[in-house]
Amino acid sequence: MAMTRRAVLRTFVATGVGTVAGFGAYGYLDERHRLTVLREDVPVLGLPPALAGLRVGFLTDIHRSRWVPHDDVVHAVARLMDERPDLIILGGDYVTDRDRLYMEPSAEALRPLSAAHGVYGILGNHDDDHDMPAALAARGVQVLKDARTRLTINGQTVDLVGIRFWTKRASDIAAIAHGATGFVILLAHDPRRLTEAAALKVPLVLSGHTHGGQVVLPVAGAVAALKFPVVAGIGRRDQTTMFVSRGLGTVYVPVRINCPPEVAILTLRPAAA
Repeated sequence: MAMTRRAVLRTFVATGVGTVAGFGAYGYLDERHRLTVLREDVPVLGLPPALAGLRVGFLTDIHRSRWVPHDDVVHAVARLMDERPDLIILGGDYVTDRDRLYMEPSAEALRPLSAAHGVYGILGNHDDDHDMPAALAARGVQVLKDARTRLTINGQTVDLVGIRFWTKRASDIAAIAHGATGFVILLAHDPRRLTEAAALKVPLVLSGHTHGGQVVLPVAGAVAALKFPVVAGIGRRDQTTMFVSRGLGTVYVPVRINCPPEVAILTLRPAAA
């Protein structure tokens, strides 16, 4: 039986001897706090000319908890705002295990976020369906919980389709996207929705959930995230482009190895067919 991501990460830390212990100490004390700003050109098939050059700020998997302190989130928000993106997307998992103790603090740390075309968020598997979205909405984030909203950017219609982690079937996603007439961006916490997005010919998907593997070992790679079609960065299936962020926080074990936290600035570019 394949090990779960939780089991792999916990086994890594539990071994805790020799070189592994040294890497674990580094991942706990240093790398998990060493925020990077990833600036990435994202090639998208069929991108309307009006959206070429659109800069999307993407922050996901905050996991505010005893292990992910307020200052880390505040720093990430400040770095994101320094980039002045045109649009900001939040990819879910604002806390860990639906911990209500941190829902309001997590949302409050996100309050300074603003962009010309708005701040939108979706929910991850660690978020509840009521208190977390309510806390975000009170701070100006429009939460798309199995919902679609329409923007106009440079005269071009853009339909943002946001789904819950548990919304998986192509027919359900198609129903949420029904009526979309513009350029569609699917916001899906789980990158495994690439399969459904490609079947529906959605041009662009933004995801998180993997943490980039969180622990990326020499040779073996991101052993905790092998089940995902894209672990981190850009992937493509048929006519669909996906970007997966490494995210900000940690889960199960407070360690990152060869996988620093990030905020992503994505510049949309037309892709060759």
